Order: sequence, then structure tokens, then C-alpha cells
Amino acid sequence: WLVILTSWLIAGIEYCFLIPANRIGHTYFSAAQLKGMQEIITLIVFAVFSITYLKEELRWNHYAAFALIVCAALLIFKK
Repeated sequence: WLVILTSWLIAGIEYCFLIPANRIGHTYFSAAQLKGMQEIITLIVFAVFSITYLKEELRWNHYAAFALIVCAALLIFKK
């Protein structure tokens, strides 16, 4: 129960920051651009968590996939 409660607490705090950030960010960026930035940030946090806490090693195919996702996100910003 403690793990579940902690997870929901973290998600709740994240949500409290996410909503105002999206409202403020939408004055400068489109919804697609905001979602692209969110995906890149999530990937970075996930990669750091996987390496540091889970002690998993990222292989070349993970880095290649992450690079393709970054390229896709950058295309969202192309005018």
C-alpha cells in the first residue's frame, strides 16, 4: 500500500504542475509542440531512472530509438 500511495502522491504533485505549465506554455507553443517536449522530458527522466535506480544498461538500439523520437519531436517545431 505504501508504494501505491507514494506513486499516486508523486502523480498528483506532477499533475498540479502539469496543468498550469500547459496553460502558460500554450500561449507560446502549440499543443503538439507541448506534447513533443513532454515526451522528450519523459524519455530523459526514464533513461536516468533506468540507469541509476534499476541498474539497467541502455543498448545501442535504445539510443537509436531515442534519437529517432527526438528527431520526430524536432519536426514538430519546424515551420
